[in-house]
Amino acid sequence: MHRRIVAAAAVALTGVLALSACSSSGSGSDAKAASGPVTLNFWSWAPNMDKVAAVWNASHPDIQINVLKQAGGDDLVTKVITAAKAGNAPDLIQTEYQALPTLVSNDVLADVAKQAGSVKDRFADGVWKQVTLGTDAVYAIPQDSAPLAFYYRQDLFQQYGLKVPTTWAEFADAAHQLKAKDPAKSLTTFSSNDSGLFAGLAQQAGAKWWTSSGDTWKVAIDDTATKKVADFWGGLVKDGSVDNQPMYTPAWSKALNEGTQIAWVSAVWAPGVLESSAPDTKGKWAMAPLPQWNAGENATGSWGGSSTGITTGAVKAGHADAAAKFATWLNTDPAAVAALVKEVNIYPAATAAQATLTTAPAFFPNQADFYAKAAEIAKGTAPAAWGPNVNVAYSAFKDAFGQASQAKSDFAPALTAMQTATVDDMKKNGFKLAG
Repeated sequence: MHRRIVAAAAVALTGVLALSACSSSGSGSDAKAASGPVTLNFWSWAPNMDKVAAVWNASHPDIQINVLKQAGGDDLVTKVITAAKAGNAPDLIQTEYQALPTLVSNDVLADVAKQAGSVKDRFADGVWKQVTLGTDAVYAIPQDSAPLAFYYRQDLFQQYGLKVPTTWAEFADAAHQLKAKDPAKSLTTFSSNDSGLFAGLAQQAGAKWWTSSGDTWKVAIDDTATKKVADFWGGLVKDGSVDNQPMYTPAWSKALNEGTQIAWVSAVWAPGVLESSAPDTKGKWAMAPLPQWNAGENATGSWGGSSTGITTGAVKAGHADAAAKFATWLNTDPAAVAALVKEVNIYPAATAAQATLTTAPAFFPNQADFYAKAAEIAKGTAPAAWGPNVNVAYSAFKDAFGQASQAKSDFAPALTAMQTATVDDMKKNGFKLAG
């Protein structure tokens, strides 16, 4: 469960690449199904995916899966686009959600709504919308999800008399109270070195950074929801209530381990990171739902996650039905998902599978209901709205928010810079933009 599946998800595009509900060439009806036994190539970066495929292969002699290990993130996206253009793409690929628009725009992924659309109800609505891109098409089957939650040191919250925040207003109050009681400590840090967390927080607030209608895109990274998130965190950084240092550094690990940072907004895979970064704090952390903008709500964003897509190459080869059968089995069948959990270390996207996780992470022996809470949190996963140049937006975030956080200046100009860089890149590459 601790594996982080967070990376920039797109590559720069050239030429006019328009996304619509039917942009990928071929659904299952465009090519005859291949007859006889078939072997499907599956590109995946996940460790031990071949062991999961072996479970399928043992009982499906007519559809054999050949797992080919690949690098993840940008490397995989670039490689599969190149392979598709050369006519030798794999039949199936593991892909992060934020990479889907890029792969669809480059005619790599097929619409398999006809073959796999019936599994929609197996997933939280917000997760399912990530693989449909807001259309009637289905470009992948969700595999794992990474809902955000609030992680905190139970012992130190008790020591300093802090209330576990249920709203962001209470979160700010806790940050202020802790700093007043012990200036050497911070509730948490705002980090600009991983754009995925900020994206997830914006999703929770209702942001829709990219939307499309036919061949026209709208970019709204600086929308009201995201401005609210940016202003909130910018205010805490500016007044010193939270730290402004990046995550995943030796200094950050030391702060967690020594208790100079006592909370972390993170995803369901956090226990594994805490185990390696703050080993002396085992049994001292607890997970709670992400603070809400309005009391009583149950919304969260995502920080990572991946899916299984069927390529247009598989459709042209007549393998769409076979590939969809495997992708559906892989991500919904109890035996398959159990194997994914055991061998690949994922938090499954399928809601029924989430309920089967009953043993708390070893680093959280004090919270027996860890996964029961995680499943409840996951139900409120807000839909993400990704576009074809996520990499540009993420890079702009790191640059602009990095400078603003280190200077403890307003975040509004950084958000504007992120919006401008994203729009300019889309214009340069021939996308039609609304407005």
